[in-house]
Amino acid sequence: MKILKNGLVSLTLIVLVSSCAVIRQGEVGVKRKLGKLNPTTMEAGARVFNPFTSTVIKLPIRTVNVEIQSNLPSKEGLNVQSIISILYHIRKEEAANVIENIGTNYEEVVIKSVFRSASADVCSRFFAKDMHTIKRAEIEDEIKTRMQSLLSKRGFEIEAVLLKTIQLPPGLYMAVEDKLEAEQEAQRMEFVLQKERLEAQRRMLEAEGIRDAQKILQEGISPEIIQWQSIQAFKELASSPGSRVIITDGKAPFLIQPEGGN
Repeated sequence: MKILKNGLVSLTLIVLVSSCAVIRQGEVGVKRKLGKLNPTTMEAGARVFNPFTSTVIKLPIRTVNVEIQSNLPSKEGLNVQSIISILYHIRKEEAANVIENIGTNYEEVVIKSVFRSASADVCSRFFAKDMHTIKRAEIEDEIKTRMQSLLSKRGFEIEAVLLKTIQLPPGLYMAVEDKLEAEQEAQRMEFVLQKERLEAQRRMLEAEGIRDAQKILQEGISPEIIQWQSIQAFKELASSPGSRVIITDGKAPFLIQPEGGN
């Protein structure tokens, strides 16, 4: 009797434990009762259900990062080894449809499959070197857009596609590095030439300014002005103290300062 009682207690505990599902933050639960899915999702928290007729399937709705190692085809026919991160999440209201139409193995069934198709279509339109230059972001955006157009109606949101590691063939990698270095050197030389051109323009403007000033000065000095200035100089000499000898032709004075004169 005691053994039977203990067995009943244990069975009751097992039933109670198995009839409660804990849904964590970033998850939703979908109840399946007698093989039929309830379209209403269950939010985070403890949820009670009948374990004999129902089960609760949990799906993450937070951002998921899946990494894929793949050989991306290029326009010239090369295979570029790469590691790609795909950031995505399931829309909460579509959780039941994902389970019903795809299943819980959705990552292998659709996410990775769609990525391989989209990446092959996009990368085959670019050269291998483009995956290692500024066109890398363009490639990522195009793959993301292609995946989103195929997976949005299935209940997924593609947040980003990131080409984390790109391994070009050794010869091509060196060629790309040499080209980038040459482009940087060309930009540096263009900067130097531009600086020299600006300096030459500055000097030209400065020379033009000096020339114009001299021209204006020359045009402004007439014989009448010179004569008037000579008269003014004579007056100043005549009114100054001390003795001086002035030799002049009537146009301009020449002053001789006697020794010991003030």
